[in-house]
Amino acid sequence: METERLFLEPILRRHAAVLYPLLRDARIYRYIPQEPLDSPEALEQRYRKLESRLSPQGDEAWLNWAVRLKPAQRYAGRMEATVTSDGTAYIAYELSPEFWGAGYATEACWRVLSFLFADYSVTGVTAEVDTRNTASIRLLERLGFERVGFQAGADCFKGASSDEYTYHLSDSAWS
Repeated sequence: METERLFLEPILRRHAAVLYPLLRDARIYRYIPQEPLDSPEALEQRYRKLESRLSPQGDEAWLNWAVRLKPAQRYAGRMEATVTSDGTAYIAYELSPEFWGAGYATEACWRVLSFLFADYSVTGVTAEVDTRNTASIRLLERLGFERVGFQAGADCFKGASSDEYTYHLSDSAWS
């Protein structure tokens, strides 16, 4: 898939080598419980499992893309969407901080959302975000997501409790 400035390539194990250095930055993980993987090989193993684009049970589509900038031919991060058997989807994204603030996340999310609504005919897309992550909150709201939930103490990681918002974008709001 592509946008004006980006290519979104289905994740393959070969992407581990180029994405690993970008996804090591601790700032990416400030508001999520995961930590960067320990090695390019660990990331390659993860991506190998994702190449099929299906959950192990085959009941969910696991769609992951490497985000590559067109003009510079540099990778910026990754996009993720899970399409469930009930026709809804979840979206997530990780871009290297060196690419924050340039509109790449908005552009990549817009393309993924268009794909999900058109090609998968999903009825809605959900995103969960730490309440402290104001940049992601602004991104979701800019894309038309509506805040539909709040969970106090949703998680505990990095020595702190995390509250979480749930955002939703319906197919009717998208069209």
